[in-house]
Amino acid sequence: MPLTRRGAGSSAPQEKLALVIPALREAGNLRLLLGRVRAVLAQLEIAFEILVVDDDSRDGTHEIVSAIAVEDTRVRLLVRTGERGLAGAVVHGWRHTDATILGVMDADGQHPAEAVPELVTAILGGRDLVIGSRYVQPGGGKGWHPFRGLLSAAGIMATRPLHTGVRDPLSGFFVVRRQCVENMFFQPTGFKLLLEILVRGRIGSVEEVPFAFGGRMAGRSKLSIRVVWDYLALLFRLYCARLGIARSPQPSSGD
Repeated sequence: MPLTRRGAGSSAPQEKLALVIPALREAGNLRLLLGRVRAVLAQLEIAFEILVVDDDSRDGTHEIVSAIAVEDTRVRLLVRTGERGLAGAVVHGWRHTDATILGVMDADGQHPAEAVPELVTAILGGRDLVIGSRYVQPGGGKGWHPFRGLLSAAGIMATRPLHTGVRDPLSGFFVVRRQCVENMFFQPTGFKLLLEILVRGRIGSVEEVPFAFGGRMAGRSKLSIRVVWDYLALLFRLYCARLGIARSPQPSSGD
């Protein structure tokens, strides 16, 4: 299904940010993270909402986020059932908002809430896409297990022919103008939505903002063989499209 704007009208909308936080068994992190994100976004002079997209975790996420949403209506919970995939969860959240600026960050605490205002400020300054980058400055992945660092470096190297000038095309921490991705179809599985946006989106200007990749607050990593397979499938599809071997995803007749 396409990424379209809910309740789109004919008049030019005011700027609004929708920050999606995909969650799969992340109940141990959400209360603290949402408190930090709400605090930093409240300092910005822009309307915003925070959308927690839960892939039916059944770990207390529903109760935690629902309680916070009662206190702050800018926090919303969306639950997906029978579906998995971080990219799909992000797009699901973006489809359920009328915001002009779309963002995403992880629920595990590895993306610092304090860096969000800098990303949003750069977008408001005229950028189409602003990436929280681990590699703009040396040592962005400091503290990683050596295997994870090697895997990340190899994954980024494999993307080089597909785009130009971006140091961290696999980041899961970024904001983008809706108009740059509106009505596009994205691979619903996998973790690397940013790469697909870089290759297929209507992106005119990109900025990378350095941040220090932190440690997971609670819970377990979702990295698995399936995640690696989904990434390889995305790479294959993007290379085929670039070489004219296959078309990009086409609209389906259903919603």
